[in-house]
Amino acid sequence: MSLSVHIEKKLGAFTLSVRFETRGGVLGILGASGSGKSKTLQCIAGIERPDAGRIVLNGRVLFDSRSRTDMRVQDRHVGYLFQNYALFPHMTVEENIYSGIRYLKDKRERQRRVDDMIGRMHLTGLSDRKPGQLSGGQQQRTALARCLINEPDILLLDEPFSALDTWLREQLLAELKQLLTYYDKDVLIVTHNRDEAYQLCQRIVVLEDGRVDSAGPVQDIFSAPPTRAAAILMGCRNIAPARFLGEEIVVPDWNLRFRPERPVPPGLCAVAIGERSFAPGREENGQAVAVETILERPFSWLVQFRYQGQKEDTPSLWWQVDKTSHEPPRVLSLGVSSRDILLLHT
Repeated sequence: MSLSVHIEKKLGAFTLSVRFETRGGVLGILGASGSGKSKTLQCIAGIERPDAGRIVLNGRVLFDSRSRTDMRVQDRHVGYLFQNYALFPHMTVEENIYSGIRYLKDKRERQRRVDDMIGRMHLTGLSDRKPGQLSGGQQQRTALARCLINEPDILLLDEPFSALDTWLREQLLAELKQLLTYYDKDVLIVTHNRDEAYQLCQRIVVLEDGRVDSAGPVQDIFSAPPTRAAAILMGCRNIAPARFLGEEIVVPDWNLRFRPERPVPPGLCAVAIGERSFAPGREENGQAVAVETILERPFSWLVQFRYQGQKEDTPSLWWQVDKTSHEPPRVLSLGVSSRDILLLHT
């Protein structure tokens, strides 16, 4: 199974220009609001038409601007789960699922598929209920059943947890991960939530301002984000401009110079340090610090600080440390291993 996407679309002052391929499994498209994530899915599904480019799914050309190919939505064999699930409010669970295969002429086959999907999606006993009578998880499973009953070649999930509170999102995330084990084809999930991406996806594409910023296995992107945009999406707040001079990397904002222990990427523009990478009293890359704020969390302390040699007009840094007592940590200096300093390129 494979999907190849190489498209461009202009939307006012915004230009979507993306190029990526799937390699099986679940691919996450991660990006800030307005980066073009949902628009990319809509182009794949045929809801939006690119201005130029080509989309190929399992050898079938869905769109090609040169040959003027633009396959109809219903002919693309794409399952699309909308953000709000888009269930028909006047229809029952069974009728909503049934609507996905109205084209089948064999009534027995239609009913067999519906009954099978109701069982697989754990909707037994809910067939006669309407969407307003369902929980959030039941609505999501109904919408997913409607997508899967048509046996699509690819499943597109457009921020399926965006409107849910934290508790319900965690519940449904676990359910969806389990349900996706029934589907052995490609899945694309759009999200701006890094926890969702990490738990559901094998690979990630990071979008920034309508373009692919970086891509790779989920563990690689999370443990060592290659770019500033990726680092921000991974939750890193300690980022500063940097340059490579001779054998050292210089970070003027932090008054820091160090010998890198990671390969220096072409186009190095910044460095990042994870909140848990600092150690009090460490000599390596150690500096005296001035603590500004200490925030207490249930299981950790979050310390906002500045290096004493830091430029005045630069943002403060953050250090997170596990809570070992009810007293906040006292710290005079913080150091960090050079191997824990992330090197970011443009």
